[in-house]
Amino acid sequence: MSDPTLFDLPPGSRELPRRIVLLTGPSGSGKTSLTRRLGLPVVALDDFYHDVDHPGMPQRFGIVDWDAPGSWDAGDALAALVELCRTGHCDMPVYDIPTSRRTGTTRLDVTGSRVVLAEGIFAAELVGRAQAEGILADAICLRRPRLMTFWFRLLRDLGEMRKPPLTLLRRGWGLWRDEPRLVRQWVALGCRPTTPAQAERDIRALLAD
Repeated sequence: MSDPTLFDLPPGSRELPRRIVLLTGPSGSGKTSLTRRLGLPVVALDDFYHDVDHPGMPQRFGIVDWDAPGSWDAGDALAALVELCRTGHCDMPVYDIPTSRRTGTTRLDVTGSRVVLAEGIFAAELVGRAQAEGILADAICLRRPRLMTFWFRLLRDLGEMRKPPLTLLRRGWGLWRDEPRLVRQWVALGCRPTTPAQAERDIRALLAD
């Protein structure tokens, strides 16, 4: 019997050798840690950001608003996921966050896996289109207490020197306030909210199906 928490697949989609689990959640909610524990092939959707000088980039806090979908190339991301599901390999962009630019490409080969994780804060933007393409296995939004998310995000961003500390604090405070609204938005786009621990159990069950 199929798991009712997973999406129904269009006719013929089971012929694809692999499918995508879209994984989103607030920055710092544990997406990267979860993907490491699962050990599955991962597409880092953040690598599909536009360059900082791309025309029409949204602005917030005096810098580009990297949390707005307009800063990101959804079309390129979807095309890459479709190619991975159909062929098992694709050239992926490499994005350098400190300089806010794509710096090259890397070849991703997932031919040995039935499931590929695609994680990032914009994953929910792809739910409808991925389902229409017949490549979607599940769409998950990670949730945990907001203060925990704020703290882990700040430690990560300071450790990676992503931006100046004052900018990171201002951005982190803004994201803390926005988090409930963002989660509601991602759920409305088709993701189901759950904890990192439950998401891990669900994905492992999918692998065993």
